[in-house]
Amino acid sequence: MKKLIFILSIVALASCNSGSSTGTNTSAEAKPLDQEDMQTKKSFYDFTVKDIDGKEVDLSQYKGQKVLVVNVASKCGYTPQYEDLQKLNKEYGDKIAILGFPANNFGGQEPGSNEEIKKFCTGNYGITFPMFEKVSVKGVDKHPLYRWLSDKSQNGWNDQEPTWNFCKYYIDENGELKHFFQSAVNPMDEEIIKLIES
Repeated sequence: MKKLIFILSIVALASCNSGSSTGTNTSAEAKPLDQEDMQTKKSFYDFTVKDIDGKEVDLSQYKGQKVLVVNVASKCGYTPQYEDLQKLNKEYGDKIAILGFPANNFGGQEPGSNEEIKKFCTGNYGITFPMFEKVSVKGVDKHPLYRWLSDKSQNGWNDQEPTWNFCKYYIDENGELKHFFQSAVNPMDEEIIKLIES
C-alpha cells in the first residue's frame, strides 16, 4: 500500500512539474516563436497598421525608402517637436517618411481620441506626414510594430523601447532598424539629417 501511495505521489508530482514547466514554457516558447516570427517578419515592411482614420496601411509601401517612426503626444514638453517633424517632412519628405504613432504611455499626455489627435496636429502644426491610430508603445499591450522595434530577437540588435514621448526609430531602405534616438534628440538634429542624406 505504501509503495502504491509512493508511486502515485511521484506520478502526481511529475504531472505538477510538467504543468508548471508548461506554464514556464509559455515564455520560453515565446523565443522560438519570435525566431519563427523573424522568418516571416524580417523587416519593418512586413507589418500592417491602422492610420488615424482607421484604414489599414501596409508598411511595405515604404519599401526602398528611409523611415522615421516617432511615438507622439499632444500634451508633452516635447510636443513642439511636431513643428520640427513637419519641417523635416517638408524639406526631406522625398527621402524619408515620417510616421507618427500617438501613445498615452507617458504621464497620460495623449488622452485624446484619434479624431481629437488628428484635429490637434493639423490645426496647431499643419501636420501632413502620416499619422496612425493611438497605440501602446510599451508594456503588456505593446503594439506588434513596437514589439519588433524594441526586441532584439525580432529586429536583430535593439532592446530599447521608448523612454518617453517623441522617441525616434530610424529604419533604412531595406526595412532594417538602424538607430534609436531619445526624445531630447530634435528631428532636425545633424545626426538624423546625415542619415537621411547618406
